[in-house]
Amino acid sequence: MRRLTLILSLLAAVAAIAGCGDKLSVVKFADTEGTSVDVAGLTYQVQISRYLNPNDPEDKFYLRGMPQGTDLDPGKDSVWFGIFMRVKNQSGGTLTPTTQFTITDTEKNKFQPLPLNEQENPFVYVPVAIPHAGVLPEPESPAATGPIQGSMLLFRIKADSLQNRPLVLHIVGAGGDEATVDLDL
Repeated sequence: MRRLTLILSLLAAVAAIAGCGDKLSVVKFADTEGTSVDVAGLTYQVQISRYLNPNDPEDKFYLRGMPQGTDLDPGKDSVWFGIFMRVKNQSGGTLTPTTQFTITDTEKNKFQPLPLNEQENPFVYVPVAIPHAGVLPEPESPAATGPIQGSMLLFRIKADSLQNRPLVLHIVGAGGDEATVDLDL
């Protein structure tokens, strides 16, 4: 009877350990926003992506800090598109998030984020070193405590590309490590 009890206990322990294996999986593709993906030791989560209207008071604030000479009006052939991102450091050390982001459509058109002045716009994604278990945006910052709770990447996207969905965000980290997120439109 003891032997049977020992065997059953061992089988239960093995089953419990086997069930924990999912916690170690690495996610490289998200078919929707809100799902975290892993790149070079960091976890990236698109909180939300959306069009930004330069005539809307809230959106006008997100569009601050554009490069010199950039008109707030994207033109009739383009739209402003913001991606609000949260990054968490799951590694044991300090890591700096990537600056390599690209949006592609199904026709292989590529879009890069615009460089925004972080002094003029507190919502801008700025890749600063994140300690173990730390997050970006930094806690208590406007981006972290704002309505979206994410740092913003701003893209100018051709209106034609909005028909070529899904739009896919490519996140490329150190050593070419890459993950992708299908963006909701």
